[in-house]
Amino acid sequence: MKVCLVGSSGGYLTHLYMLKDFWKDKDRFWVTFDKEDARSILKNEKVISCYYPTNRNIKNLIKNTFLAIRILLKEKPDLIISSGAAVAVPFFYIGKILGAKLIYIEVFDRIDKPTVTGKLVYPIADKFIVQWEEQKKVYPKAINLGSIF
Repeated sequence: MKVCLVGSSGGYLTHLYMLKDFWKDKDRFWVTFDKEDARSILKNEKVISCYYPTNRNIKNLIKNTFLAIRILLKEKPDLIISSGAAVAVPFFYIGKILGAKLIYIEVFDRIDKPTVTGKLVYPIADKFIVQWEEQKKVYPKAINLGSIF
């Protein structure tokens, strides 16, 4: 199984990295910002840099959509996992078109309101995971797996 882990640097990347027990033995690649924290955490990983800033930035959304097309056609992941933020959106939509399974993990610090990315990918995610029972009021089809931390 080939896995694409896509997300912004910072806390989003930390969320994904904490899933190491799942991805450590998989053929994988990462898509994230070229920032110091990402370079440090992922120093021995295959990393593809995406364009940022992403939130409410149409220019970089377009650039990341073309990046998603190019990378996903080349890498052909079976599974795409993300916890956000905006860079996940083009990778999820292009990935869905190309037949990848999609898992989205809503961030830990949003208990009773959806994130913009969560709202955008919820309709197409194969598995939508929340970390609080209260989040199921916002995302009724979600699976509550509890805290990643």
